[in-house]
Amino acid sequence: LQTSQHVLFERSEMKDRHLVRKKIKEHIADKAKLPILIFPEGTCINNTSVMMFKKGSFELGGTIHPVAIKYDPRFGDAFWNSTKHSMITYIFNMMTSWAIVCNVWYLPPMVKEEEEDAVHFANRVKAVIAARGGMSVLPWDGGLKRKKVKESFKEEQQRKYCQLV
Repeated sequence: LQTSQHVLFERSEMKDRHLVRKKIKEHIADKAKLPILIFPEGTCINNTSVMMFKKGSFELGGTIHPVAIKYDPRFGDAFWNSTKHSMITYIFNMMTSWAIVCNVWYLPPMVKEEEEDAVHFANRVKAVIAARGGMSVLPWDGGLKRKKVKESFKEEQQRKYCQLV
């Protein structure tokens, strides 16, 4: 971490968010610095979908260089389902896999359009990544892996389903 220019923060700390935002803006403004690698999804799921992106990365300006990454499970599964396997089991499975193979696609750079807000820009980037990786787009974040679905979200989905029927 000391040899490169990492920006570390605690997601739950509101003060850290403002400091990180400032550091990232300064980094973007300095053309001599390397691009920042950000994973806006925040978590990985089962290699079939792309979940909601956190909007913070898309509010700061600058050019986004999207990358689609999809693991090939033929030789070993890179995903850890913490509800099924302990960390030790996961590490053992990873270390004894014949290979961990993934496809990586570097997509054309994207910039926020004039009238586009951060959420729409994030969704546009997410859709491009999902299309290239052959994955579906999900409107929720990784928090659903460990939390119950909000009642308001369930009701919204039920209303949409009723309209279809």
